[in-house]
Amino acid sequence: MKKGTSLLSVFIVISVLFWSFSDLQPSISKKKQVTPTDFSLDNALYHLKNISQKTHHVGTKEHKNVQQYIVGELEKLGLETEVQIQTAVNKKWFAATTTENIIAKIEGTSSGKSLLLLTHYDSNPHSSLGASDAGSGVVTILEGIRAFLAKNTPPKNDIIILISDAEELGLLGAKAFVAAHELAKNVGLVLNFEARGSGGPSYMLLETNGKNSQLMSEFMASKPNYPAASSLMYSVYKMLPNDTDLTVFREEANINGFNFAFIGDHFDYHTAQDSYERLDRESLAHQADYFTTSVNYFANSDLENLNSEKDLVYVNFPFVKIISYPFSWILPMIILAGLGFLILLVFGIFWNKITIKGMLKGFVPFLVSLILCGVVSYGFWKLILKLHPSYTDILQGFTYNGYLYITTVVLLNIWILFKVYRYFTGNAKTTELLVAPTFIWLLINVFVFKELQGAAFFILPVFGALFILGISIFMNLKKSTESILFILISIPLLYIFAPMIKMFPVGLGLSKLYISGLFVALIFGLMIATFHQKESNHWLQKISGFLTIVFFGMATYNAGFSVDNKKPNSLVYIQNSDTKKAYYGTYNTVLDSYTKQIFNTEYTKGSIPAAETKSKYNTRFQYHKETDFKAFKTSNIRIELDTVINSNRFVEVVLSPQRALNKIEFLSKGAIQLNQFKVNDVLVNNGKPHKTRGGTFLIYHLGNEDKAVTLSFSIKKEEKLEIMINEISYDLLTNKAFSLTPRSEEMMPMPFVTNDAIIVTKKLHL
Repeated sequence: MKKGTSLLSVFIVISVLFWSFSDLQPSISKKKQVTPTDFSLDNALYHLKNISQKTHHVGTKEHKNVQQYIVGELEKLGLETEVQIQTAVNKKWFAATTTENIIAKIEGTSSGKSLLLLTHYDSNPHSSLGASDAGSGVVTILEGIRAFLAKNTPPKNDIIILISDAEELGLLGAKAFVAAHELAKNVGLVLNFEARGSGGPSYMLLETNGKNSQLMSEFMASKPNYPAASSLMYSVYKMLPNDTDLTVFREEANINGFNFAFIGDHFDYHTAQDSYERLDRESLAHQADYFTTSVNYFANSDLENLNSEKDLVYVNFPFVKIISYPFSWILPMIILAGLGFLILLVFGIFWNKITIKGMLKGFVPFLVSLILCGVVSYGFWKLILKLHPSYTDILQGFTYNGYLYITTVVLLNIWILFKVYRYFTGNAKTTELLVAPTFIWLLINVFVFKELQGAAFFILPVFGALFILGISIFMNLKKSTESILFILISIPLLYIFAPMIKMFPVGLGLSKLYISGLFVALIFGLMIATFHQKESNHWLQKISGFLTIVFFGMATYNAGFSVDNKKPNSLVYIQNSDTKKAYYGTYNTVLDSYTKQIFNTEYTKGSIPAAETKSKYNTRFQYHKETDFKAFKTSNIRIELDTVINSNRFVEVVLSPQRALNKIEFLSKGAIQLNQFKVNDVLVNNGKPHKTRGGTFLIYHLGNEDKAVTLSFSIKKEEKLEIMINEISYDLLTNKAFSLTPRSEEMMPMPFVTNDAIIVTKKLHL
């Protein structure tokens, strides 16, 4: 009987876990008939195949081809389309280029605020195919607009389509639109379609300068079929080292919006494997669902004022999709839970269901298991890096077998939890064991109230635990009945938090596996009333241990690289035109056949001083080696203006490249302040002083329209400037000056760094 109850409990847990994940995104049905007014995945995939065949970052021929394709498809829909050509500068990213935004408009029947549909069409330099990021967004809009127009019903609001340029370089297309386009002045809401991987559910992330209750109410009124969202997600999103185009609308135009972005299969992010074939079709279907429901709703709703006076806590919840309540409820709910906890303790002690000694002893297994799960999960990843040092070359921090590692850690932690509780609890009462985790969860909620209110839904499982505690104290049910009842009460706990066990190491990297370990321990603690039957659950410990070995074995078997799971590597040539010296550099910690064609003998470990270009993770060369000086030409530099007025010196410098360049970096050795700083006659930082402590102060990415780069600024007349200029081209493997052996099919260029590049550096003295 006890074993049968345990089996049923496990079956319910597994079913809820499956439910919690399946509710987050649609499954694709091949039987559904698609009408002309329905979103067709086949149509969207047809577009995606056409625009993601080659890398199409800013300044390439393919970038122009993709632009022309998108313009042509919009014009086929009867939309008048414009390409906005505008230089933009992002001070935060030190980035600039001449952007080429694709813009179209559907006229509405009213004169209210406009709805803006947003994504970007440039791929990440220099090797990404950009199928997911953000080809998926482009085709979602192209096919979504086709289906919308097929209804032949004009919207109430104007619908602006902005397929922006140069998002990957620093949100530059969005900045150009907000700063210089007339249509930006009347935007009431933005819907942005993005990706940070090639699969998984698409999460809704709010962008607002104010409170979120009105936005959340409107989002739920649009009736998305698969809303995946929580108020914690935006807090996590802000921790990541990246923004989206929508951030520009919020920060610079105070316009609210929704990001719809999937983050699974993070190993494909910004790589040559972000391809048509690897895009998860269910992720695209999820984007399509968001598009269809939100555009149909917001195209005809009032967008005049989506600001509100209160914030909502919200999270996915069984049956109702999303549950929400005001921030003002957070403290009262904590107080109510705290009072309920104290009252139950009093009754439990009075009726001899809880002893003070037993209650205090219950803290030992919970705290030990919590610490062990966190430490072991952290140590597990450190051990994996020792066993597979090449993982450090996957800069986004999520390996191809990462899901297997997550599963291994979860199962290992479950084994630890059963082991710890069997060792420490002895004949302890289940009721007493529930006190410690409930108290710790209450403390977590106090911390949340003070520091991270978006996570305030953490109080919901506490009420479930109090309900279980109350039943244990006031009722005398059969153990088998209690076990099933308690697990039914725990369904919201599993439904809410199980996806987070997966989400954190996927979104933040496997170095954050310890977060998953802590979540497993916290969840197990609140479910101890179900699983504290050590005789009947001994088999669960054995199975979890056995499965830990199985999944670790599977992860180890799949730890290598292959044609489908390519190894990232890097080679760069650096020429110093002042010292007449040249080097090769690599960012790889583990050398392979490609990098060893250079780094075979007599190379130096470590970096070349001031040689790296700016990168997302501030990655430095691991090895370098001196080589032949190739004497590549540097840009022609003209001083168009150099004059002193009063105490200020005004300078204008024009750089004209003498070879095909992709970007030019400008660095200073020490702190500088440039006043009235302009790039191609566009003010940087709205005319405010441009200050840096040293290092990179501008990265100019040359677009298709760029023939030269002009910098103008003023400094103090007595000030002397020494500027280092890095001129970078992504042609190391195609330039006739080199005879390098190409990568094998099991390799690809390392993303997030300047790669396959010729870097020519020189100093400019002003």
